[in-house]
Amino acid sequence: MTRGKLAGALDQLEAYLRYQKLLGVAGLALSRDGWEAFRNLDRSPPNPGLAEPAPIPESTGEVAREGAQPAGEAAPPKPDLAGLARKAETCTGCALCRTRTKVVFGEGDPRAELMFIGEGPGRDEDLSGKPFVGRAGQLLTKIIKAMGLERDQIYITNVVKCRPPNNRDPKPEESAACREWLNSQLDLIRPRVIVALGKVAAHNLLETEEPISRLRGSFRQFNGIPLMPTFHPSYLLRQANPRGPKKMVWEDMKNVLAKMGREVPRP
Repeated sequence: MTRGKLAGALDQLEAYLRYQKLLGVAGLALSRDGWEAFRNLDRSPPNPGLAEPAPIPESTGEVAREGAQPAGEAAPPKPDLAGLARKAETCTGCALCRTRTKVVFGEGDPRAELMFIGEGPGRDEDLSGKPFVGRAGQLLTKIIKAMGLERDQIYITNVVKCRPPNNRDPKPEESAACREWLNSQLDLIRPRVIVALGKVAAHNLLETEEPISRLRGSFRQFNGIPLMPTFHPSYLLRQANPRGPKKMVWEDMKNVLAKMGREVPRP
């Protein structure tokens, strides 16, 4: 196995284990032979002393070796966004679970090239269970359409999946409690580009206190994915004269399109 293939296999394994952790699986058994095979994946030639695993007997109810899947027992479910969302509905990882109406997990194409991440659900989102459906969401939809895309072609979520009371900023412990959900979403979707909407999302993802006015306009990295910080749509709505900030957001979106290899649509 080449190093590139090994790295890809390890990425998939990490994503699978992260998903299983969220499902409540405490650990997975690995046989001695399996462990030795794993240790020697990147050695060439293969370890000549490694014995071939014994075949699984035909008879039901019998297991040939430690860690093998028992006959007749269902294989572990493959990671998927729908299953992850169902698990998140019962999350009690932080105090926000006591005040939410609905968990707002995320919405969009599970194979999206572009992912928008905001700070947290607002009142409209808390009631509907869908992200960015209020006034800020309507403006975000217009921005997405101006990019030549539809909402169902991208994926939208937030740093925290439950509404903070009175729409306050998420507390550090709340963001930390939701980080595994967000990381698993990224593992499953694997977008080409991320857009961080607003200072709260940008600060959480990039672990910085630098003002959003200085962060926006250039790509950073999050989990190996290019990330563009930009102003939150709600910030644009609060401006008495939003022309300047809107122009800056559009410049950011044009850079995002270029990073995705897409042309900027003509007006």
